[in-house]
Amino acid sequence: MSKYDLAVFDLDGTLLDTREGVLSALRYTIDELGYEMPDEATLRTFIGPPVQDSFARVYGIDGPILQDIATLFRNFYSTRTLLEAELYEGITDVFSELCKRGVKPAVATYKREDYAVKLLCHFGFDKYTDIMFGGDHENKLKKRDIIEKCISVGGVSDISRVVMIGDTDFDAIGAEAVGADFIGVSYGFGFRTLDDIKKVRSVGGVDRAIDLLKFFD
Repeated sequence: MSKYDLAVFDLDGTLLDTREGVLSALRYTIDELGYEMPDEATLRTFIGPPVQDSFARVYGIDGPILQDIATLFRNFYSTRTLLEAELYEGITDVFSELCKRGVKPAVATYKREDYAVKLLCHFGFDKYTDIMFGGDHENKLKKRDIIEKCISVGGVSDISRVVMIGDTDFDAIGAEAVGADFIGVSYGFGFRTLDDIKKVRSVGGVDRAIDLLKFFD
């Protein structure tokens, strides 16, 4: 019997490599704004966190313009490049096996919820779960809020039976905020090595998606 009843997954960098679609939309947005284009490594740091936060961090801007930038980015991304993504090897096998073991999978992502659900359904995750929650357009929801939605709908009252799985500090911080365990993955956009994962509060980390199953024995 697994020690967990609910496994909450991040999306970008954990379930799907969304790099191509996101970066294309970012380049379009930056060109439209007339901003200087960052190097590729900096661009990749935009993937995962709310787009407003990334523009504020990289360009040192704040205020209402951030919401305008988010709208510009999301209008292009949602209509042109949303589905330009790839499944990480083995991740659907993980979802399938968790279901067999009686563990409910769920998804908690900063990606705007309607976009996230469309993307997840396109890649077949709706076969395994209907617990899919994402961010709001105004960037008011924090990761802990989104994780808490999953826990509520998942019907789990014992937080020790919940684990969050993700590729960034945001996922680890969100898990800690709600009192859930955290497992890091180093194949995504945030953590680059297993040693990086050791720097946050976690029960461990993996280099390959399929290896997540060892935490559910």
